[in-house]
Amino acid sequence: MAKDSSQDLGTQPISKLLIKQAVPASIGILVMSLNILVDTIFVGNWIGSTAIAAINVVLPVSFFIAALGMAIGIGGSSIISRALGGNNYEKALKTFGNQITLTLVLTLSLVTVGLLFADGIIESFGGKGGIFEPAKIYYEIVLYGVPLLALCMMANTVIRAEGKPKFAMYAMMIPSVSNLIMDYIFIYVMDFGMAGAAWATTLSYGICLAFIIWFFVSKKSELKIDFAHLGLNFPIVKEITSLGFVTLSRQAVVSVTYLFMNNILFDLGGETSVTSYAIAGRMLMFAMFPVLGVTQGFLPIAGFNYGAENYHRVKETLNTAIKYAAILATLVFIVLMIFPESITRMFTTDADVVSQAPNDMRWVFAATPIIAWQLIGAAYFQAIGKAVPALLLTLSRQGFFFIPLILILPKFYGEFGVWISFPISDVLATIVTAYFLNREVKKNLIPKDV
Repeated sequence: MAKDSSQDLGTQPISKLLIKQAVPASIGILVMSLNILVDTIFVGNWIGSTAIAAINVVLPVSFFIAALGMAIGIGGSSIISRALGGNNYEKALKTFGNQITLTLVLTLSLVTVGLLFADGIIESFGGKGGIFEPAKIYYEIVLYGVPLLALCMMANTVIRAEGKPKFAMYAMMIPSVSNLIMDYIFIYVMDFGMAGAAWATTLSYGICLAFIIWFFVSKKSELKIDFAHLGLNFPIVKEITSLGFVTLSRQAVVSVTYLFMNNILFDLGGETSVTSYAIAGRMLMFAMFPVLGVTQGFLPIAGFNYGAENYHRVKETLNTAIKYAAILATLVFIVLMIFPESITRMFTTDADVVSQAPNDMRWVFAATPIIAWQLIGAAYFQAIGKAVPALLLTLSRQGFFFIPLILILPKFYGEFGVWISFPISDVLATIVTAYFLNREVKKNLIPKDV
């Protein structure tokens, strides 16, 4: 039965299959994003607006280390999807075992370094002035749980590669709900402040990992590995890292973006501007959940059918995913253009932030309707195992366009130059991705019988 589940990726109608994959992924991302959103609202209202900025300083560091797990997960899951499509189950098992070993070794090493140099790292990511102390409290506690989060993020992509999107959704929902419950207990009831917020987050990662372990040791999974599969295999490690490097590079660029944005905005507008960016960042995580869900649902379908050489299904999957994602992105755009003031007031009643953040948010989301082409296009190359174009297109928005823009435009337009960098980089990255995607489809997605 489990084997039939993965084989469905190559037989069911594409629209039905994409919805089947994307809806649980979207719900999982929604719940996870709501967790981050509500967590920020709790912190802002129960601790203070400076605490929002403090968490914004810590997130790029902790999420970069955790993103090693996601990178290894997505890189390995691309191999697993194609291996299952080609009926090579031993390679799928070996790949999963190597993913576990790589995730543990790399994240534990980075967490050790992160704790040894905590003060310098916090300050370099914008933890200055009144932001430093709450940021340090949050940072030191959360970092202990980051290896657990990395394992969860890695395993979640593997569950989806097996064709089990509902269980992947549960793995995202369980820690999110538990985190909110513990937030209420530790922050509101027990008045633990930033330490309470940090422990709620860390313990939720442990609960998530417990669920994932249950999934793989039960009869729910077809990937039953043993200790022999944990030994590193160089060809598999090389393929995992080449494909996973795309995801890791994206998160590295995100972390560098936070570094630049927090420092530039602190110099231009102080703690108020950093808090405004933190709120916009939370909305980026939350509001884009349906588009990201379609992207996550697209990956295993495209990878499986590419491995099975069903190129007509790959092309249909690509076109359907872009269409669905573009419609959803447009709906997100409309809501955020109409209600930015109401959204801001959910996070804080600070008058300075409330007067500034809505206009900033509008600029951040100004080009949202076209972002589907960029996200799906970059994901396509990752799904089919082409690491170099996947890497370049993934980095195009933030690495090649956004970071240079925020370093240049503020010299001429001040803080306004920071905010208009968002839509400009979105437009440029989408144009570049559309060009290369169109060229790839015309050249290589040719049915076998042609």
